[in-house]
Amino acid sequence: MPALFRRLPQLQRRLSCALALLLLPWLTGCSESDALTTIKQEDTLKVITRNGPTTYYENRGSATGFEYVLAEAFADFLGVELEIIPVYGLDELFDALQRGRVHLAAAGLTVTPERQKTLEFGPSYMDVRQFVIYRRGNAYADRVEDLIGKRIRVIASSSHVEVLSALQQQHPELSWEEARNLETIDLLEQLENDDIDFTIIDSNEYIANRGFYPQHRVAFSIGEPGQLGWALANGRDNSALREQLDAFFTQARDNGQLASWVERFYGHSESNTQINSQTFVEAMRSRLPTYREMIEQVALEYEMDWRLLAAMSYQESHWNPRAVSPTGVKGMMMLTRRTAKEMGVTYRFDALQSLRGGARYFRKIRQRLPASIKNPDRSWFAMAAYNVGFGHLEDARVLTEKQGGNPNLWKDVKERLPLLRQKKYYKQTRYGYARGDEPVHYVQNIRHYYSLLTWTELAKLRTPPPKIVQDYVPAILQRGFEAL
Repeated sequence: MPALFRRLPQLQRRLSCALALLLLPWLTGCSESDALTTIKQEDTLKVITRNGPTTYYENRGSATGFEYVLAEAFADFLGVELEIIPVYGLDELFDALQRGRVHLAAAGLTVTPERQKTLEFGPSYMDVRQFVIYRRGNAYADRVEDLIGKRIRVIASSSHVEVLSALQQQHPELSWEEARNLETIDLLEQLENDDIDFTIIDSNEYIANRGFYPQHRVAFSIGEPGQLGWALANGRDNSALREQLDAFFTQARDNGQLASWVERFYGHSESNTQINSQTFVEAMRSRLPTYREMIEQVALEYEMDWRLLAAMSYQESHWNPRAVSPTGVKGMMMLTRRTAKEMGVTYRFDALQSLRGGARYFRKIRQRLPASIKNPDRSWFAMAAYNVGFGHLEDARVLTEKQGGNPNLWKDVKERLPLLRQKKYYKQTRYGYARGDEPVHYVQNIRHYYSLLTWTELAKLRTPPPKIVQDYVPAILQRGFEAL
């Protein structure tokens, strides 16, 4: 018998196996376009995002940002690696989604009816409003009619374009420019430099950025309130991925983690006034240069972020080494006599000694905290204890647990600290009465100052996106070009 015929059954078996593999996706009902299966097979969640304080940025060699932290947690939830693809401009982001080059976009996107015509969205995770912003002294408006004839610029393909287009039906004279390859921070810079009169940004972005631009004001809210959601890639079956997204966000809401992330990235900015921010920015220019090298030296000695030590020392003394409070605390870090002695500080008015004493004391408190308190909350707890005392902080943690809160989360404990002023609460505690609202404001301010210092440093290194001619073509003409 020829060899070919002897091998025929073997060839048939191989052909059957190959055919079965080809048919397997249809037989199992799980196609190659199933997004969740692809993510699991590749062991990677590909997420596209924008660069900015509310989304994603690099800080001291590490990635951070509200959307990044959420995406990282979701990747952990799925048990896969995270790959972040940052882009400039929404057009590039939507193009990547529509071509299926990424699995989802976590980029502070408002869910709109227009976007839902071409994209799928996961569950909403934050409510936002759309603010018309101006710089005080350069422009003013309190109604839509005041925007007519003004220089208005918004990000191309944003939800703000949709709102303006709707308003244009009622106000045909309303016009604006749509900028491509720009981010919110670029528009705020243009507003600051009087290149434009108005822009529109979401309320969460305003909260995150207002400390950097103390002269910026909200004219009014425009359009209807919206919700942020992650957009899913086209050309795939996203049903299983949406189920996982629903489960992830439900869990994050139920266990308080989502609220904790919101507090982490937005909580420090909400209650700070523009006057507070402006005073700090002025001190950054006038006083900080005198002490920056010293602060950096001490921070290096005690393995601290110099910006955190700078923020703490500003909160304590406004970078005044001769500062004295009515209660007798003195120096750059406003040390008590007892703390100074414990930390080996012999002369509290010596700026270097005071900084070292404060940094050493802060590190001691931080190390003393229970291991159950994780970063970044651990630093915030240490700041609160630096201000009000370790005993009162522990009282607040015990009270938090009694009331059903999490004693290891700053967002829960900061709600109970002010209760230490009330007799019905402090009589239950070991250390008694305390002005518990003060450490809350203390931590809030330091986090705000730290954020300002961080973004000032990053702004020096940031390369603005390339500007092209079409960036500033009026919207009506831009749409004409696109139709050619």
